[in-house]
Amino acid sequence: MYLNCHTYYSLRFGTFSETELLDLARENHVARLALTDINNTSACLNFIRKAEEAGIAPIVGVDFRKGTVQQFVALARNNTGYTAINTLLSEYLHHNRDIPPRAPELPETYVIYPLEKAVRHGFTSLKENEYVGVSVHDLRRLPFTVFGEMQDKLVVLQPVTFRNKRDYNAHRLLRAIDHNTVLSKLPPGETAPEDEKMYPSENLYRAFGQYPRILENTVRLMEACRVSFDFSEGKPGNNQQTYTGSREEDEELLAGLCVKGIAYRYPEQQHMAMERLQKELDLIRKKDFVSYFLINYDIVEYARQQGYFHVGRGSGANSIVAYLLGITDVDPLELDLYFERFINLFRSSPPDFDIDFSWRNRDDVTRYIFERFPHVALMGAYVTFNYKGTVRELGKVFGLPKGDIDRLSEGDLQPYELDEPSRLVLKYGKLIEGMPSHLSVHSSGIIISEYPLNTFSATFLPPKNYPTVQFDMHIAEDVGLYKFDILGQRGLGKIRETIEIIRYNRPGEPVPDIHDIHRFKNDLKIKAMLESAQCMGCFYVESPAMRMLLKKLKVAHYIGLVAASSIIRPGVAKSGMMREYILRHQDPERVKQAHPVLLEIMPETYGVMVYQEDVIKVAHHFAGLTLAEADVLRRGMSGKFRSRDEFKEVEDRFVANCRDRGYDDKVIFEVWKQIESFAGYAFAKGHSASYAVESYQSLFLRAYYPLEFMVAVLNNGGGFYRLETYIHEAEMLGAQIHIPCINRSRMESRICGKDIYLGFGYLKDLEDKICRRLLEERDRNGEFASLADFMERVIISMEQLSILIRIGAFRFTGTDKYELLWQAHLGRGVVPGEEDQCRMFASRQKDFVIPALQTTRLEAAFEQIELLGFPLCSPFELLKEPPKSHKGAQDLEYSEGKYIDIYGYLVAVKKTRTRKGEEMFFGTFTDQCGEVFDIVVFPPVARKNRFKGKGVYRMYGKVVNEFGFYSIEIVKMQREAYVTDPRFVE
Repeated sequence: MYLNCHTYYSLRFGTFSETELLDLARENHVARLALTDINNTSACLNFIRKAEEAGIAPIVGVDFRKGTVQQFVALARNNTGYTAINTLLSEYLHHNRDIPPRAPELPETYVIYPLEKAVRHGFTSLKENEYVGVSVHDLRRLPFTVFGEMQDKLVVLQPVTFRNKRDYNAHRLLRAIDHNTVLSKLPPGETAPEDEKMYPSENLYRAFGQYPRILENTVRLMEACRVSFDFSEGKPGNNQQTYTGSREEDEELLAGLCVKGIAYRYPEQQHMAMERLQKELDLIRKKDFVSYFLINYDIVEYARQQGYFHVGRGSGANSIVAYLLGITDVDPLELDLYFERFINLFRSSPPDFDIDFSWRNRDDVTRYIFERFPHVALMGAYVTFNYKGTVRELGKVFGLPKGDIDRLSEGDLQPYELDEPSRLVLKYGKLIEGMPSHLSVHSSGIIISEYPLNTFSATFLPPKNYPTVQFDMHIAEDVGLYKFDILGQRGLGKIRETIEIIRYNRPGEPVPDIHDIHRFKNDLKIKAMLESAQCMGCFYVESPAMRMLLKKLKVAHYIGLVAASSIIRPGVAKSGMMREYILRHQDPERVKQAHPVLLEIMPETYGVMVYQEDVIKVAHHFAGLTLAEADVLRRGMSGKFRSRDEFKEVEDRFVANCRDRGYDDKVIFEVWKQIESFAGYAFAKGHSASYAVESYQSLFLRAYYPLEFMVAVLNNGGGFYRLETYIHEAEMLGAQIHIPCINRSRMESRICGKDIYLGFGYLKDLEDKICRRLLEERDRNGEFASLADFMERVIISMEQLSILIRIGAFRFTGTDKYELLWQAHLGRGVVPGEEDQCRMFASRQKDFVIPALQTTRLEAAFEQIELLGFPLCSPFELLKEPPKSHKGAQDLEYSEGKYIDIYGYLVAVKKTRTRKGEEMFFGTFTDQCGEVFDIVVFPPVARKNRFKGKGVYRMYGKVVNEFGFYSIEIVKMQREAYVTDPRFVE
């Protein structure tokens, strides 16, 4: 009897999930019901999937509304009708159009108008598929309307939005959040009536007892509706089924491309490669993944033709087919990559391919995909109310001051400090935390379907204007839609731009082959950089945590870097296995403590689980699980698994099998604990290897083209650290850094020999349009001869001109900037903040006598801090009191176990918490010579010594050595004062 049910995918309106709706229906003995979320179909597929388990016949449709005003409810009679409803909703969402009171022609659907709407608009002439809906609340009014005599066209339309008073309270809060208003000012018409509840079926029949025809109409309508999808395991997928139009031609094309690739990839190992290739191709054909591989090949082939760099990773990087097609650069034979992690007969979904492109090229690749294939959409995602977001939103709803909201969201207030509104925020926050707030876009997923995407869902248009489905990756996988991951990263941008910079900065020199990975793996210079962790700017190996790990492991080769790339992941680190791996790596005797079976399975990693495939190996070979059961673990640990029931069954089977094999319970549960720790955080070995390949490319460029590489790092947004850190690093590598120059700089940094000119883009308050205007004029008519020449040729306000003068962009004139500022003001007479109109004739400058002025080094440094955000001189030069100690990073090795007084300029700080929840910090600094060192601030010290932003800190602590990595355990620290800004001293 329920044709109008809402879930919390009626965003900021509904209050419970689709599975909770089904539970509610069972409690009320409802055998059929319709899910009709407001202008949304996010929950429909999962509702249909779960309804079968609940023993309920599902009906799906949409509650079409203009704001909160219900216009009509559309229900799908079958899949054709569902597609029509999705297409209509998509049209409204794409064009941001209001939904009209009357529905257009919708094939294979039923359209229901609420009684009030039908009366107001006089909808007495109804089409065959159109009805008027009557709620329990409407029954008193019905006899007094024209529809009292039209019972053949009436159905029950009792909306369901709440289960209880708690849901109603949550609903009111959601509506206030949606309107960004305090609860007391929420308009009454913006909330649903409190009686929008589900009643037991017998109660509904009793309420409509005087109108049996309405009940009959409703039952007949519901029985006529059936939308179905195949959610079974092993079902044919809904991705594009063929690449060429023929399965046979697809198979022939894939095999031919792979055989062609063997000659290039394996000039000396062709027999081994062919064996592995045939094994993979057989399985790919059996699992019907041929077109999936060919589509990925098509994408990277387009990128290659455009000269774009890419990195293919994910579990698909374990595949020789991917290696031969050029999707990845990871050799599965060299690394002995585990075949069953890539694919096996029990795997239901295709292997993952995460294909990275430069952040500058990703948009073009996405455009190509949408133009190349017929049925394409971006994958949707849901932004949910998390704790901080919920507290902030409800803080505004309850009228809390901003300061209180800030403290409450950070968890800084103790229970005794909370006033009544704050307690209400925390109390009611629990009602909505975890609910979807709004639809968003998956970070990288693209669906390429055999069918129009409206077959499955409505679509919306995010800012980039590509259709996006209203469901997420979990639902997509359920229905057999497997995403293609197209990502953008700055690391590849750095590599590509370095190559371009080498061409113009080193004319005549051969450009290096950046894909010659075998050469890089044996390069002694790269080996030395890895061992010493000199990796600033290099992809994935530059962070403090990675530098620390490289030193502890003394990584000096490719295999070691592959392992390190996965060991650093939270799953391995938090389980304690990162430390165990390091101990076994350092001490061969400790390796003997490993369980012999685990050591036999994973000899390369000393019997420690490091990669995702190690979990499959252990489950299969150690515990005797089938590959199908091991695949359940794979899905569980990759974060793509939602049902814990199946995972729990596999856990029980794991324990039982291990006991049958005679393992001690302590060993069993320790191994299981390690498996659980991998959930969502471990890499496949091929994935780690892909990262390692890109790291080697970055390391090679840094080793042999350090200045060009650092300019590319700067122009691609830096990396883990602030931009000033990379500028400092370039200086340490021999560059001469120049502030932006009118005649030398562009928007981005550029290099001439060893001179690096910072770009205009570094000037925080300089407008982009001024930069474009300046560069266009310089490119068209040549360099500027003087300030006066610049003022004649470029339309610019006095405010913007003063920024350029103050930073020193006119230093080529040889005139002090204070004098230039006087010249600009006296020569222009322009009102600050306004621009001159374009002059038809050159103006005649008056001669003024300007007193001699001289900018000091300190004044220049503070100008740079204001305009760039950092000084180009050493920050230690700005201290109010000179350092009392000159200890630095080079002294740590000789001070092991001793206390040291050291000064450092803050580079990065990471806050974390101990297992007891106490706050502690890791910090990275540069010393007075520019060398990097690291510190640790444990909870007792962290409570008394706080980081207070950028600047120079004086620290006192104990030097410790862990596996060859030196750091300082801080006892006390304080930020040192800078001198007074001389520009404001009278």
